Amino acid sequence: MSQASFTPPLARISHVNHPDGNLKLHGKGLITDIYEKSKELGLEGDIKILKTLELTCAGMCCRFSENGEKLAVGLSNGDVKIYKTSTGSCIYHLSDDETKSDRLPATSVNFVPNELSTRGEMLIVTYASGMIKFWHVSSETALQTIHEQRQILTSSLSPTVSHILTGGTSEQINEYDVETGTKTNVYEPSPNRLVMDGHRCRVFTVKHHPTNEHVFLSGGWDDTVQIWDQREEHSVRRIFGPHICGDGIDVDKKHGHILTASWRKNDVLQVWDFKSGDRIKTLPPDFSADSLLYCGQWMGKQHIVCGGSDNNMVRIIDKTTLATSGIITNLPSGVYSIDHDRNRLSHHHSDVTMIAATAGNHVYLLSNAPNKKD
Repeated sequence: MSQASFTPPLARISHVNHPDGNLKLHGKGLITDIYEKSKELGLEGDIKILKTLELTCAGMCCRFSENGEKLAVGLSNGDVKIYKTSTGSCIYHLSDDETKSDRLPATSVNFVPNELSTRGEMLIVTYASGMIKFWHVSSETALQTIHEQRQILTSSLSPTVSHILTGGTSEQINEYDVETGTKTNVYEPSPNRLVMDGHRCRVFTVKHHPTNEHVFLSGGWDDTVQIWDQREEHSVRRIFGPHICGDGIDVDKKHGHILTASWRKNDVLQVWDFKSGDRIKTLPPDFSADSLLYCGQWMGKQHIVCGGSDNNMVRIIDKTTLATSGIITNLPSGVYSIDHDRNRLSHHHSDVTMIAATAGNHVYLLSNAPNKKD
């Protein structure tokens, strides 16, 4: 499959004229209609499927709750399902008249823990329609809705859970107070288009620095990772190279190294020094298969996990040897979103945890526990 013939899923949202004369968002073609012919699922190394959750339509994003007991999955029709991770059962279904009317994808989900919210446990969901909804989880009620005049493609909740950033099909990155929903700041490039102090194309990911509350990173189609200081209107530094088309930026908490996952044929997984912006390493592809990557995360002290299309794979990499420790290939569709249970990692010295990956109409709950030797 050539790169030119396969368009990133969130890039294919189009506008059509509605019969009533108003401009409407249209979701047709959002999920790629190019699927590989049925192939046998390939599993190698220390990775196993714990559960497979069937969805009514494609899963676009997923996130574990802070304690790892719940998994939220945003669907291409705007629904959000919340699953109990121990059983795989769906315990909450978040939708209302607005999401049912728009039927456009949920593009990011973020839990706000009960103990850090005056409004109880919330799930903040962004939508390709431009909505941000603050859902009260247990009552399945939207407490607040914000409407942006653009498609929202990504969001990031700050480490202190005090504010949330959104990015999408404009140059601006918006910041909101989590408790009130008030817009508190807008970050954007300067008017001089010869200065690259922000994005000039759509933004596919924003990511807070895990230890510096004032710093966040963003990436998209313009082949840059922009580094922002919330005390400045424009970005303060940038890294050139990564082609980001999903949740493809992460920052290592201990060393501050930046991981980028690019949707392209070559140099898909790279590590960068945060302070200098220099490339530290381009990770080698797996010898058997590689993918155009949508998403990648540091996972514990010893591993990286990533997912993408083409070979439709989830891959776990040992940070020390740079070798694949576990891989699943030939999933039914590209892997648009990955997350892992950080709470389990904090209680396990060997980086063993649960991983969630969305691929087409399925969510795979995985384990990277070492296989027992015969």
